[in-house]
Amino acid sequence: MKIVLFMSSLYIASVLTGCSSKLTQPDEYSGFLKDYSQLEESRSPSGAAVMRWIDPTLNLNKYTSFYVEPSQLYPKPQPTQKIPQSTLQGITSYYDQALKRELGKSLSLAKSPGPRTLIVRPAITAVSSKTEGLKPYEVLPIALVAAAVSAASGIRDQETNIGTEAAFIDGENNRVVAQVVRKGAGEPLENNSQVMKVADVRKVLDGWASDLHQSYLKLKAK
Repeated sequence: MKIVLFMSSLYIASVLTGCSSKLTQPDEYSGFLKDYSQLEESRSPSGAAVMRWIDPTLNLNKYTSFYVEPSQLYPKPQPTQKIPQSTLQGITSYYDQALKRELGKSLSLAKSPGPRTLIVRPAITAVSSKTEGLKPYEVLPIALVAAAVSAASGIRDQETNIGTEAAFIDGENNRVVAQVVRKGAGEPLENNSQVMKVADVRKVLDGWASDLHQSYLKLKAK
């Protein structure tokens, strides 16, 4: 019995340690971006750990509008009982709204890409679950990681994790001028049967959109 308890403790510790990493690791890159080799660790305006690259010759003053492409689910997910199609569609829809709301505070929003337009190409991407004994969700844009902690411990059983990758493209020549990769944790679910809803990750999506806008303001001010 003691051996079982000891092994369970090691198992729980390993899961919680894995979930604590806030920086997207190379083996978690989805393949949505064409090139990850130039990404460097950085901090967002809100202080979150991100991987990003910005063209050193980028001149934001040349752009007069943003064109926000509809966010993608990449790789293409298969809905489950915990993460239904309505949630997946709702997440991308809300992410688009948040990006347009924040970026529209500084520049007009174009209906199509063109000269002097900065294209924002976002995706909701996979966060891998590698814990042995748990069902992997590598092909889903949101990974539910079962922490295998009993209710008596006072820790909720399910964590929600969501990742994003985005490319920023010059609308005149289609040249990539910046890229960012990051992830975040949504609201914890009560148990392993609770269905994830858009509301569980809404704060994360709002934070990402706000950080992108603040990053734009800081870079333009330089």
